[in-house]
Amino acid sequence: MINETRVYLDNAATTKVRPEVFDTMRLVLCEEYGNPSSIHREGQCARKLLEEARESIAQNLACTPEEVFFTSGGTESDNWAIKCAATVSDANKRHIITSAIEHPAVLKPCLALEREGYKVTVLPVDKEGLVSPDSLAKALTPDTALVSVMLGNNEIGTIEPIAELCKLVHSQGALFHTDAVQAVGTIPVDITALGVDLLSFSAHKFYGPKGVGGLYVRKGTLLPSFIDGGAQESNHRAGTENLPGIVGMARALELAVSGLSETDASIRTLREILIREVLDLTPQARFNGHRTQCLPGIANFTFPGEDGERLLLMLNYEGFACSGGAACSSRNAEVSHVLTSIGLSKEEAKSSLRVSIGAFNSEEEIYRFVSALEKLLTKLRRG
Repeated sequence: MINETRVYLDNAATTKVRPEVFDTMRLVLCEEYGNPSSIHREGQCARKLLEEARESIAQNLACTPEEVFFTSGGTESDNWAIKCAATVSDANKRHIITSAIEHPAVLKPCLALEREGYKVTVLPVDKEGLVSPDSLAKALTPDTALVSVMLGNNEIGTIEPIAELCKLVHSQGALFHTDAVQAVGTIPVDITALGVDLLSFSAHKFYGPKGVGGLYVRKGTLLPSFIDGGAQESNHRAGTENLPGIVGMARALELAVSGLSETDASIRTLREILIREVLDLTPQARFNGHRTQCLPGIANFTFPGEDGERLLLMLNYEGFACSGGAACSSRNAEVSHVLTSIGLSKEEAKSSLRVSIGAFNSEEEIYRFVSALEKLLTKLRRG
């Protein structure tokens, strides 16, 4: 069991399930356990819950229920969007554009298509992690089928100008996908205002369960099934729906969106305290990312000359959970591609730390963390 005195500051990796979400899921698991595809009473009760969840999610993302499809999470949603959307375009369109700081769930499907003969252009970012609309405009060609740029970065928190980028892409007749996994539930996400064709999200980033997510597919966008089998999800995604997870995700998003103003202000205040205190105690430290155009809880620092992995282990021993990069690659010896893309050397990237604050963190915890960090950095410098 995790010690109650520990401080969890890795909310960009995953969040804990809210009690209200757990209660909702427990009800479905134990009492409303029918298969939504069945025609008997239990099945129809399950179907009603499924469609109510779809309507709730659509309302909170400013789209229609018919445009929401349920998946096993962000990785599946990204793969479905990229691999299928690119291949149903005009046969002559075999060009894909993405950015250098995308999650592997976007970059690797793009590379897979490149091995099949597609041309892939990877856009650079500036030192704060922003994609330039000018660089996208120059990269677009009549052959471009799909562009995928994330809404908010999972390592440095930078928010991209998606609406502006999307207009450029549509002017060339291409589709636009955004990985909004890190953004949905943490900032206001209005799909209609963004104008995207495809958008991925995942429940465990906004205090919902793991193993469930969704893909928004704009009405009229041709997207074949990614998983063959039954007729679930309007023949778009085979497999019995994860009803407890879906209902839990809808409840989690509802709670996140309804409390967004208050939570956002609180988390941003904690983030600013953290950044100020860390940079004050360690003048040589570097903040990575955009200071204002950013997700509320992510703060990424570089401590030149320090062993980032050792620092993480020492912080863990002291009772603090944070990260050296994306959780999906925390056991990978490769340095963060996001940090090297914004101009850090490999050594600087290895000396970096990501702290991600969530709704359950307090100001007292932030000051405790800074105090522990100061002690450990002093210890490391003394050898």
